Amino acid sequence: MKQFFIVLFAIFLSGESMQKDVDAIIDKVIHNEGGYNNDALDMGGETKYGITKRFYPHINIEYLTLEKAKQIYYEDYWLPAKVDKLPYNLRYAYFDCVINTGQKRSVKILQEAINSQSVVQLKVDGVIGPKTLKAAKSLSPKRFAAYRVDFYSKLVAHKPEQKRFYYGWWLRTLETING
Repeated sequence: MKQFFIVLFAIFLSGESMQKDVDAIIDKVIHNEGGYNNDALDMGGETKYGITKRFYPHINIEYLTLEKAKQIYYEDYWLPAKVDKLPYNLRYAYFDCVINTGQKRSVKILQEAINSQSVVQLKVDGVIGPKTLKAAKSLSPKRFAAYRVDFYSKLVAHKPEQKRFYYGWWLRTLETING
C-alpha cells in the first residue's frame, strides 16, 4: 500500500512539473510575440500576445488579457499541435513555430527537417500523426531551426513586403534552439 501512494505521489509531481514546463514555454512564446500591435504590413493583422484578430474575430484583441491569451495558447494550439508528444528538447522550438506560422506549416517544417536526415521519408502533409511523432525523436532543434529559417527565406522571396520581419524571425528562431 505504501508503494502505491509513493507511485501516486510521483505521478502527481510529474504532472505538476509538466504543467510548469508548459507554462514556461507558453510564457517564452508570449514574450517573443510581444504586446499589442496593429501593423498593416503584418500578415497577422491586429495582434496581442500572438493572438490575431484574423483568427479570433470575436475577441477584442486590444483588451485581451494575458490569462485569456495563455488559455487560448494551451487549448487551441498546444493540445491540437501535440506538443507534449514531442521530445522535450523540441517542444519550445516547435511550439514557437506553431504560434508564428500556424500548426500545419510548423508540422510541414518538422517533416521536412526529419526527411533531410532519414532514409524513410515522411509524407509532408502537415499532419502530426504517429509516424511524425516517432521520427521526431531523433531530430535536433538545430536542424528544425534550419528548416524554419528556410521557410522564412522562401516566404520573403515570395512576398518581398515581408522582408522587414525576416531578421526578427531569424533571431527568434535562433533563440529557440537552446530553449
